[in-house]
Amino acid sequence: MSSEEKEPIQLLQGTLDLIVLRTLASMGAQHAYQIATRLQQVSERLLNLNQGTLYPALVRLEQYGWIKGTWGRTESNREAKYYAITKAGEKALSQETMRWRRMAGLVERLLLEDFQ
Repeated sequence: MSSEEKEPIQLLQGTLDLIVLRTLASMGAQHAYQIATRLQQVSERLLNLNQGTLYPALVRLEQYGWIKGTWGRTESNREAKYYAITKAGEKALSQETMRWRRMAGLVERLLLEDFQ
């Protein structure tokens, strides 16, 4: 892997919501630290989410009604808010996934375009 491939990735606006929804849809209810850890694992440590990034996204998603938070106890008996995707969140995930794929396909086509 080149040094460029090991640099942390900066997320585009809107993509954090999408990947948090996807994580909750695939893993079930999780607290913020579990979400951040999972995304770091899946991204092979290219994505590091700090609290200042993740918590506002969780609040925003909860305000949209796409996730619901409930308080519970962690494996180490600490109190934490567990977030689960809602039906509205599942619908939003589907719509946002299609939107992301269209946008990514467009960018890929533009990058491949020969601008001579």
